[in-house]
Amino acid sequence: MSIAQNLQSVLAELPAQTRLVAVSKTKSVDEIMEAYQAGQRIFGENKVQELVPKYNQLPKDIEWHLVGHLQSNKVKYIASFVHYIHSVDSLAILIEIDKQAKRSNRVISCLLQIHVAEEQTKFGLGEAEVFALIDSPTFRVLDHVRVVGLMGMATNTDDEAKIRSEFRSLATIFKKLKAERFADDPDFKELSMGMSDDYHIAMEEGSTLVRVGSKVFGERDYGELPPL
Repeated sequence: MSIAQNLQSVLAELPAQTRLVAVSKTKSVDEIMEAYQAGQRIFGENKVQELVPKYNQLPKDIEWHLVGHLQSNKVKYIASFVHYIHSVDSLAILIEIDKQAKRSNRVISCLLQIHVAEEQTKFGLGEAEVFALIDSPTFRVLDHVRVVGLMGMATNTDDEAKIRSEFRSLATIFKKLKAERFADDPDFKELSMGMSDDYHIAMEEGSTLVRVGSKVFGERDYGELPPL
C-alpha cells in the first residue's frame, strides 16, 4: 500500500482521544509530503540534525514533535519552532528548553519521559524522580515550558502482557500526577505511549499520542546523518 493508504489505515483505528504522531525519521521530504497531502499534520523526529533541515524544507503548518533523546546542546536548534518535546528526562534539560524558548519568545510543550521498560538503555525518570522534579523550586519558576503530560516506551518484547503492564504503570503515574499536582491544569492531558508494534495496546491503556512510523512509512533505511 502507499503511504497515504497506510496513513488512512492507522487513522481509522484511533479512538477519539488519540492523535497520531507520524514518526518520519530517516524518511525523505517527498515521503513526508505524501503523508502531508493525505491530511497528516503532526510529524515526529528522533534527531535534531534530521529535524532541522526537514522543518526548513516542509510546509510551516506542520506540528513538529521531537520524540527522541535530546541533548542540552541541541535544544537551541529547534526551540524556535518545535511544538512538543516528548523526551524530557531531567530538570537540567527542562531548564535549557526554558532558556532557549525564552530567547524565541515561545512556550514549548513538554512531556516528562518515564522509565517503565525492562531495558536499562531506555531513558526516563522514576516515579519518585518525577514528583521531585515537579516539586522543585526551580521547576516552579520556569515560565517558557509547559509540562503537558508523560511519555514512555515499553520493553521491546513479544510478551503482550508485559507491554500492557508497563503501559498501565505509566498511566497510573500519569493519573497520580494529574490528581496530586496538575488537578487544576487543563493542559496536563497527554499520555504519549505506543509505537508501530504496540500502539494498539497503548490505546487500550489510555494513550493520547501514538508515535507510529513504519506502519505509515514502511521499514526504515538507517544511514549516516550530517552533523549540525
